[in-house]
Amino acid sequence: MDPITVGIIGSLVLVVLLFLGMPIAFVMMLVGFCGLWSLSSLGAALPKVAETVYGVAANYPYTIIPLFILMGSFAGTGGITRELYNTFDKWFRKFPGGLGIATIAACAGFAAVSGSSVAAAAAMGNVALPEMRRFGYAPKLACGVVAAGGTLSFLIPPSLGFVVFGMLTEQSIGKLLIAGILPGIVLSLAYIAVVVVLVKMDPSLAPRTPGNVTFKEKLIALKGVWETLLVFFIVMGGIYLGFINPTEAGAIGATSLFIIVLLKGKLTWKALFVSLLEMARISVMVLFLVAGATLFSYFLALSTIPTMVSTWIAGLGVSKYLILTIIIAIYFVLGCFLDSVSMMVLTLPVIFPVVVAIGFNPIWFGVVAVLMMEAGLITPPVGLNVYTIAGIAKDVPRGEIFKGATPFLLAIIATALILTIFPIIALYLPNLMGR
Repeated sequence: MDPITVGIIGSLVLVVLLFLGMPIAFVMMLVGFCGLWSLSSLGAALPKVAETVYGVAANYPYTIIPLFILMGSFAGTGGITRELYNTFDKWFRKFPGGLGIATIAACAGFAAVSGSSVAAAAAMGNVALPEMRRFGYAPKLACGVVAAGGTLSFLIPPSLGFVVFGMLTEQSIGKLLIAGILPGIVLSLAYIAVVVVLVKMDPSLAPRTPGNVTFKEKLIALKGVWETLLVFFIVMGGIYLGFINPTEAGAIGATSLFIIVLLKGKLTWKALFVSLLEMARISVMVLFLVAGATLFSYFLALSTIPTMVSTWIAGLGVSKYLILTIIIAIYFVLGCFLDSVSMMVLTLPVIFPVVVAIGFNPIWFGVVAVLMMEAGLITPPVGLNVYTIAGIAKDVPRGEIFKGATPFLLAIIATALILTIFPIIALYLPNLMGR
């Protein structure tokens, strides 16, 4: 049997096993192992499995994953979400949908010290939802704002999405992280625009918040952002200036937040145990996913399918932007069934070579890919952020939360379009790093 036929059969088996409910990491490992066995020999396939699993777990740069997760856990323990929310509440209270805007701004701030979108949604949901509900915000809007705002942690560094993308495509994780800063700001502004437009169209969604805040009170409230700014500038500034690599930045960020939480007297043994347990759980999940994707990629490379697909698409003579549109549409569909990291490990072995072959910048595509993964966090029926918020707002039907989050998908599409027209937004800061 020729390699291409084996590759096609393996891919079909992978899809069938996924629909049967088998965990994606083990599906990719199984198919990758069987494919390597078919195309080479059992004696070659078995050592490759052991080498891949050990290589991923023992690779020093990959320690950035637990460190970024730990940063988010310590930030939540230290009450940074509440401080950010209180600060932005005072600044945006009198705007249409002011509490919603404050929530988006606080989510963006929390994203600067957290790499997990689900953790961000949970932390901000516990702070912002009671306030918005107390002041009469429609449950649909309140829950949708928090679910969408939580996705910013997947784009604004330190981002787990960029780490996984860099691991799978062998691109510079440091440049990917820096590339997410300006697009993250653009998406935050787009989310805020959605809130304002929704409230302008239907003021009953978000009644005006009573009470006046003086300019002096606003200035005093800014003290609530110093911890976030300090950690962000230490971590991302160190990477940008070349003083530290991303792994060292993760260690410094986690240590900084640990000290902050300790000095604030909020670090209990229980909180530390929960943080470490969450770090271990997510890290093991991601590393198994990456190991499975790596093994599956070896199989695909041996089958020559990625090369064949890249050559075929490059020879079609159609616009590369049409191909990009198709890829984005595929990610939207997959986002309805898979979580963000699973989507990435499943698609990048085939899609990334195509993107590079048709001439797109790999760092720029990393930003667009991570942006589209964000959409999967709030699309039905598998949007993890929506399920997280549903666990907090138990009286709000899950369908209502999905409806509340849907308008924010337009902001994600608009941001992707802006990045396509003006790729310099994503590439400006990484290009300066290369000088």
